Amino acid sequence: MGDALGAPFEFGLAGVFSTRFPVPATENEMCGGGGWDAGEATDDTQMAVHLAESLLERGGLDLPDVFARFQRWAACDPKDIGLQTEDVLTNGMPWDRAAATHFRTNHRAAGNGSLMRATTSAVYFAGRGQDATMDAARRIAALTHGDPATWEGTAVFHDLLRVALEGDDPVAALPGSLALVDPDHRERYSTVLAPRWHPDDATEFNGAVWPCLGSAVWALRTTSGYEDAIRAAIDLGGDTDTVAAVTGGLAGAVYGADAIPVRWTEPLHVPLPGSGERVLRLPELTDLARRLAG
Repeated sequence: MGDALGAPFEFGLAGVFSTRFPVPATENEMCGGGGWDAGEATDDTQMAVHLAESLLERGGLDLPDVFARFQRWAACDPKDIGLQTEDVLTNGMPWDRAAATHFRTNHRAAGNGSLMRATTSAVYFAGRGQDATMDAARRIAALTHGDPATWEGTAVFHDLLRVALEGDDPVAALPGSLALVDPDHRERYSTVLAPRWHPDDATEFNGAVWPCLGSAVWALRTTSGYEDAIRAAIDLGGDTDTVAAVTGGLAGAVYGADAIPVRWTEPLHVPLPGSGERVLRLPELTDLARRLAG
């Protein structure tokens, strides 16, 4: 939901969403733009769905299968694809070497592309406990992102969503999640996830994994409902679709599906390049979520 709402405002300035829609409950908030139709989800959700369907159809984490699905998706000309993700999926290397090869060559692989698609896998592994869900997050992130910083951020997100689905406060659980972050990256994540941190304090664009996660947690921490959290995330500007997608995953786990407005769910649709001409809408997405949750 956050993905489709945020997409038209990507790379825009802070506050643009609320300037355009100053009063909540505006019927045309799911407005489209920037090449996206109203309610159309981007690569963030498309990759999340392909990951989800692999988990369900293979009965667990089959990394070569996930990578192959991502490759088919990338080969079918999606409207948007991250430059790093595209290189990894098309560089001709096998699934267990492609991301590492990219990282060795470019020395930059800390984008938020592994975090943006992680909600479905976080739901799937939530019931298996903290260690299992964080391990799965790292392994899935490593398929396309060779920088271990991305693995750790995705692992924290998995764990926070696990806590929320258990009915507890993910913000209160942050110290426990951070304690399991690799020491080489713990300080960086402790900074952006600290109670007093604000996205304005970020030293990198929120297209990087740690300010993206920090911004999503900030949006959750400083609001009191699903709609307000999504609005706060989009109003940060920058990589609005992904920050709002990550925020939406956390806020959805905290507040539940009933908190999502019908005016947002009705136009929502997810085209699936690499999977025929399928377009998923609310009934299919709801069914997918229920099967992931077991």
